[in-house]
Order: sequence, then C-alpha cells, then structure tokens
Amino acid sequence: MTDSLPRSVVSDIVARALAEDVGTGDITTLAIVGEDARCRAEVIAKGDGVIAGLDLAEATFQALDPELSFETLVEEGDRVTVGTVVARVAGRTRAILTGERVALNFLQRMSGIATLTARYVAAVAGTKARIRDTRKTAPGLRLLDKHAVRAGGGANHRIGLFDAVLIKDNHIRAAGGVREAVRQARSAAPQMRVEVEAQSIAQVEEAVAAGAEMILLDNMDVSAVARAVEVMAGKCEVEVSGGVGLETARALAECGVDYISVGALTHSAAALDLSLEIGDHRQ
Repeated sequence: MTDSLPRSVVSDIVARALAEDVGTGDITTLAIVGEDARCRAEVIAKGDGVIAGLDLAEATFQALDPELSFETLVEEGDRVTVGTVVARVAGRTRAILTGERVALNFLQRMSGIATLTARYVAAVAGTKARIRDTRKTAPGLRLLDKHAVRAGGGANHRIGLFDAVLIKDNHIRAAGGVREAVRQARSAAPQMRVEVEAQSIAQVEEAVAAGAEMILLDNMDVSAVARAVEVMAGKCEVEVSGGVGLETARALAECGVDYISVGALTHSAAALDLSLEIGDHRQ
C-alpha cells in the first residue's frame, strides 16, 4: 500500500475534472434516469496490472452523491488480473453514471503508470538501482502521476523546479561551464544538494571535481555508464537518464548506478483497461 494524496489535492483535481466533463449537466442521464433511482456497480479489471487512483475514483463519485458507498476490494499498489473486482459502488444511479468516465479516467491513467513502473522495478530487481520518474507529466496532474509511480514501487525525483537543484546542459552553457554552474547554485541554495547532468566522461570528471553530490548521466550507453561509475568511485550518487527502455534497464542497473529515471513512466504509459458495470438497479 502506498501513501495517500492530500485530500485538498484530490478534491481540487476532481472538481476541475467534473466541471470539464459535466458542464451544465449530464443531458443523457438526466433524461433517462429518475432522480430517486439507485443502483450497484462494480469496477472490474480488463487487464493485468497494478492499481492506483482509488482515492480519486471514490472522491469523484462522492462529489456527485455524498451518501454514495465506495467499497475497495484491493488496495493502492496491489496487482490485479483480468476479472478482478477492484471496487463496488452503490448509490444514486445518476451520480454513478455521471461520474463513471471521470472516475475511470483517473483509475486507468494512474494504474497504467503504476503498472509500467512495476515492470521497470522488476527489471532491476536484485540491484541497488531505484527506478524514478521525471517532470514529463501531464500538466496539472503531476502529483497524481508521481503518486502512481510510488504505487508501482518507484521513487520520485523532484516534484518541480523549486525543491531540488538539477544543473542541466543549458544551465551549464548559460553559466559558462560546470564548475561555475555548481558554484552559483551552491551560493544561491546552500541548503540543497546539487545534481549535475553530464553527457561525457570529461563532464563527469568536472562535476566530481566541483563537488556535486549527484551526477545524472544523460543518454550514455552501458559501457560509458560503467566507465563513469568508475570515475566517480563512490564520491557521489549516480543517476542514469535518457532513452532508458525495459530492455536496457537491467544492464544499466548492473553498472552500479543508484537511480534510473524514466520519462516514459508518465508520458508513455498505456492506460490499464478497467470498466464499470451496473448490476442491481431499481427505480
């Protein structure tokens, strides 16, 4: 089970999602379903994967019917197989039908991210490498995307530009070199660890000499990563990023790196197939 998202974050995102989808009203449901009609429904897995987003789904339905019952049959971060009943919903039929798509969108997207993350985590099992995400997230949904990564067993990199120092290639160019970029970063944010992106062994050596606490090896092949780890010789932590796939993650991890960051976790994960099916219904 993973940690919960802050309630304020959940309620705000759900409110915006419902406003976008429902607008002035669910015309079809209002026309067909009576105000007092009630039903029970199940959220069912149509594919194998890892579940994430249960809090969002529950909040979506309860925003439309505060008296609605949402019973989870699995926990956040649990693996499911085809046919698994993930949750049961009971309440006003209008609320369930109106919230169905938004609730499933949250669950499917977040579960897809958690599922892909779990595959990467499994690929590096037995090494010290941790799989973590990047800032390549859906605008406005970053906290959800990063929560889903944790549900899949991964770790989060920085949340945004405000909570960590990461000196990238354009920062280095703007500063006139690695040493100067590190010096300026330390002067401006002495309380923060400094991570430096390196694209060559020469830059790795320069970053080590400048005192960086972590070096991000960007788009290096396995042999270059292995050489870079030797150069660093335990002087700082090592992260690998750039075009990492499931087929290359293991070899990179076995080089002795501490982290492998994968943008695909949040920008290219396929949604996990889930559906909501109404069973008992009464007017």
